[in-house]
Amino acid sequence: MKRFYHKLSPLAKRRVDTFFTNRRATWSLWIFSVLFFISMFANVIANDKPLVASFNGQWYFPFLKSYPETTFGGDFETEADYTDPFVVELIEEDGWLIWPLIPYSYDTHISDLDRPAPSSPDTKNWLGTDDQARDVLARSIYGFRISVIFALVLTLSSSLIGIFIGALQGYFGGKFDLFGQRFIEIWSGLPQLYLLIILSSFISPNLSWLLLLMLLFSWTQLVDLVRAECLRVRNFEYVKAAKALGVSDSTIIMRHVLPNAMVATMTYLPFILAGAVTTLTTLDFLGFGLPPGSASLGELVLQGKNNLQAPWLGLTAFAVLSLMLTLVVFIGEGVRDAFDPRLKV
Repeated sequence: MKRFYHKLSPLAKRRVDTFFTNRRATWSLWIFSVLFFISMFANVIANDKPLVASFNGQWYFPFLKSYPETTFGGDFETEADYTDPFVVELIEEDGWLIWPLIPYSYDTHISDLDRPAPSSPDTKNWLGTDDQARDVLARSIYGFRISVIFALVLTLSSSLIGIFIGALQGYFGGKFDLFGQRFIEIWSGLPQLYLLIILSSFISPNLSWLLLLMLLFSWTQLVDLVRAECLRVRNFEYVKAAKALGVSDSTIIMRHVLPNAMVATMTYLPFILAGAVTTLTTLDFLGFGLPPGSASLGELVLQGKNNLQAPWLGLTAFAVLSLMLTLVVFIGEGVRDAFDPRLKV
C-alpha cells in the first residue's frame, strides 16, 4: 500500500489523505470491506454441505463438488443429501465430516425444528428461522452479498453509459445535445418503478434480466452532471489549443475533458450504489425482484411484515439494510470531502 501511495500524484495524495482524516468514513470503509469480504465466502460460512468429508481413507469436498450417494455406500445415483441423517451415518461409519460454521444454506429447509416456523433465535439458529423454516442468518449473509454485487455492477454499468453520453453531449453540443436532452427529459419523466414492475411481470425474473431492466432507467443519473462539466471545460484555452493543433476529439475528451468531470462524478457514485440497493430491496418486497426462494433482503422485509409475531425477522432485515446503507453513505461523504478543493488536510 505504501509503495502504491508513493506513486500517486500530489493531488491524488491530498485526496487520499483528506479521505482518511475523516474517521467516520475510514471506519465505514473498513467495516464495509470486511463485511463484503466475509460475504464473498458465504458458501464456506453457511452451507448445508460439509466442507470436507473423509470416507474410506479418501477426501471429498462436497461444498465444491457433487457426489452421488453411492460414493458413500448409499443406494441412489443422485447427489447425496447431507441433511439426511442416514447419509451422515453412512459417512461417519468409516470417516468424518467437517461442517461450516452455519450448517444451513440460504434455501435449506430445516425439518428438525422443535417448534413451528418461524422459530425464535436459539443456539442452532442464531437469528431464528423464517416462515418457511430457513435459517435467517444464512439468508442475511447471502442476501448481503447479492445486494452489494448487484448494486456494484449496476452502478458501474449505468455510470459508464451515463458518463459516455454526457461527455458526448457536453463536448459536441448543438443538435446532438438538444435532441439528447429532450430524449432524456422524456425518459426520466417515465414512472420508473411502475415500468419495472410491469416489465418484470412479463419476464421470468432472474438476476441478469433484473439488472438489464434497471439499467434501462438508471443510466440517466449522471448524464446531466457530466454534460454540464463538459460544456464548461470545452471552452477552456487548453482545449481550444488542442483542437487547433489537430488533436482528435476522442483524445481531447479522454485526456482533457473527462478528468475534470470525474471529480464531481466520483462523489455521486456511493449514493447511486445506495439507491440501487434500495431499488432492489423494494422490487423484492413487492414480489417483482429476484426469483422466488433467492436470498433476498427485500423478501426478508416482507416476511417481517407478514409475521409480526416474529419480530426477529423485521429487526434482522432492518439491521442489515440500515447498516449497509449507513456505511455506504458515510463512505460517500468521505469521498465528497476528498474531492472538495476547498478542504485541505
